[in-house]
Amino acid sequence: QVQLVESGGGLVQAGGSLRLSCAASGRTFSSGTMGWFRQAPGKEREFVAAIRWSSGFTFYSDSVKGRFAISRDNAKNTVSLQMNSLKPEDTAVYYCAAKSGSVGYRRTSDYDYWGQGTQVTVSS
Repeated sequence: QVQLVESGGGLVQAGGSLRLSCAASGRTFSSGTMGWFRQAPGKEREFVAAIRWSSGFTFYSDSVKGRFAISRDNAKNTVSLQMNSLKPEDTAVYYCAAKSGSVGYRRTSDYDYWGQGTQVTVSS
């Protein structure tokens, strides 16, 4: 069974930075994809960023492009999300997700495994 555990959320002022981490256990995803999604109160869960394990190729939503950076450490089976220039509208619960294969990355239905989420709050 796969387990994903997020860490690194918290409260930060607008313009600040946070780094989220996701540790995967139970199996490796050498040919898969890891993603970050977020869900604000009353809104649907939305795509933030994704990375292919094998190639390291990255994808970003337009709302975070240029401010967020996703990276992976294959040896440690971890994925990180560096979030800079944070805005109040980035406030949400952030979820790590994993999928096998490298087809699709943007939809929640593309992913097989999910973490429990970590709260990120950006104050104005």
